[in-house]
Amino acid sequence: MLWERIQGRYQRTLSDARYRRPVKMRNAAPMVSFTFDDFPQSALDVGGAILRAHGATGTYYAALGLLDRDEPVGRICSSAELAQVPAQGHELGCHTFHHSDAWGTPPRAFEESILENRRALNRILPGVSFETMSYPINYPRPDTKRRAGRHFSACRGGGQTINVRTMDLNHLRAFFLEQARDRPAVIREIIDRNRAENGWLIFATHDVTPRPTRFGCTPEFFETVVRWTVDSGAAILPVTRALSDACGASTASARART
Repeated sequence: MLWERIQGRYQRTLSDARYRRPVKMRNAAPMVSFTFDDFPQSALDVGGAILRAHGATGTYYAALGLLDRDEPVGRICSSAELAQVPAQGHELGCHTFHHSDAWGTPPRAFEESILENRRALNRILPGVSFETMSYPINYPRPDTKRRAGRHFSACRGGGQTINVRTMDLNHLRAFFLEQARDRPAVIREIIDRNRAENGWLIFATHDVTPRPTRFGCTPEFFETVVRWTVDSGAAILPVTRALSDACGASTASARART
């Protein structure tokens, strides 16, 4: 356990330090985005329905090599369900084709998995594109950050914190709900902090089911978090829309050069 913590700290420090795309945030009001990794069916059927009930939409990060498979987060969405994401006003994001470990996969192979996911999306949903991505499993290697930045307006990681004042478009911070589902006070605190600091809080999770996997949360918990967010006065926006509000045209100009 100690070695895992040391290794995680090393990976985080190295990932944070290299190939940054810093952009000053200019959002006029606090923002919150709800994101779902791997895209299990329940994320849209249950999580999406809760968001829509509050007049909000989210971002779904799909690894298209997993479609229609049973995975540790539950049953992954089908091609038909994939099409429902843009149809319902949500954003569809990239999670690599193979659900590639952002640290454990060689950067060149990781980039190829990004490109394969894009090709698969073009076959399944012509005319729909990925604007943002989330790194699967781990912090990204520095060269993985550099390569991913070639293809997206922004890439999301973890970190259990908010984005405030200046953000790294190659590694946006996010807060995984399942890591605090037994500590609701922590959720309230970070929502309050986001409001006080005029930040951008990106929530992330996986399945939303009555008996969630260790990667997900219950519908009741998720609905409570959405309601607290609404009550905080923050704008609830998909990631690409929030990027536009936070830094406008600078996201496009800041994209890494090939």
